[in-house]
Amino acid sequence: MAIPPLSDLPADAGSLDRATPAAASAVRLEGVRKRYGDVEAVAGIDLDVADGEFFSMLGPSGSGKTTTLRMIAGFELPTAGRILLNGEDVSNKAPFERDVNTVFQDYALFPHMNVGENVAYGLVIRKVPGEERRRRVADALRMVRLDGFDQRRPSHLSGGQRQRVALARALVNRPRVLLLDEPLGALDLKLREEMQIELKAIQHAVGITFIYVTHDQEEALTMSDRIAVFNQGLIEQVGSPAEVYERPATAFVAGFVGTSNLLQGDAAERVFGTAGTFTVRPEKIRLAEPGAAVAADEISVDGRIREVVYLGSETRYYVALDAGSELVVTQQNLVTSSMEALAAEGRPARLIWKRQHGLPINA
Repeated sequence: MAIPPLSDLPADAGSLDRATPAAASAVRLEGVRKRYGDVEAVAGIDLDVADGEFFSMLGPSGSGKTTTLRMIAGFELPTAGRILLNGEDVSNKAPFERDVNTVFQDYALFPHMNVGENVAYGLVIRKVPGEERRRRVADALRMVRLDGFDQRRPSHLSGGQRQRVALARALVNRPRVLLLDEPLGALDLKLREEMQIELKAIQHAVGITFIYVTHDQEEALTMSDRIAVFNQGLIEQVGSPAEVYERPATAFVAGFVGTSNLLQGDAAERVFGTAGTFTVRPEKIRLAEPGAAVAADEISVDGRIREVVYLGSETRYYVALDAGSELVVTQQNLVTSSMEALAAEGRPARLIWKRQHGLPINA
């Protein structure tokens, strides 16, 4: 499905007659824990999400991110700690008592209702008068660029269109916070990439807080103002996409967010001259001929290219180091053909990078 250009989004699409909240923090978690018997799914986290922020919770399956989202929504109650929405403690309140809405991966649209009825469902439950209900439904559909789709059934829509109906149904209730639980997971790669840009544009137009759960690091890097990286029920790092990617705080973050190289033990000491754990991103490394000159602000290490993986726009080189361990180098194929790249396998090489790109991290 081709998505219309973002310029088609109405300039006033984000108004929805919604007052700007005064609170600086839309969501605040204080020492939040969640246990299921002997299993601690969330092991004590503190988190602040600013009003109007696109905030992503990123991590592998079982890391605690979805459980945290469900506690914010009210579908799960915390075992310990507090959850505050716009300064109000809602830790023990039911979902309908919280000013949030949730969009799920399966969209949960009613198949027997048309698009307009699906979007209006929450307003009907709240007994919003008919004229206002119709106006708000029209506004919400225009905001997600589905004008004229109100009479269609969900079964007649594409995956991307159903996702936007689910988004309109959540936004029509004018929540202060919108929670999104891997909403793009069921889409194919091309459509998922298009919808990432689409969601960010809608969030910017609406101006409300989005909290987005995903296990896809590229998705989080593309859309987020800030990211919290979850691992085993704890938050390992919170920061902007650039901070999390360029300056990972731990070995887990370095390995999970993008492709990274870790050097530890004797290999790290030989390369960096000191013990510890260091990381350097593959795209920061330059592949050179053996014996190539090295500048004063650079680090070099010699090795042999063990394997070459040609990926079309780039090539990935796996280099076994003379100092021990292995580094991955990624280079764009600006002039290199596949045959030239693959012919490098087995050759000696020198790897060079700026000293500032070899970062010490917590193991």
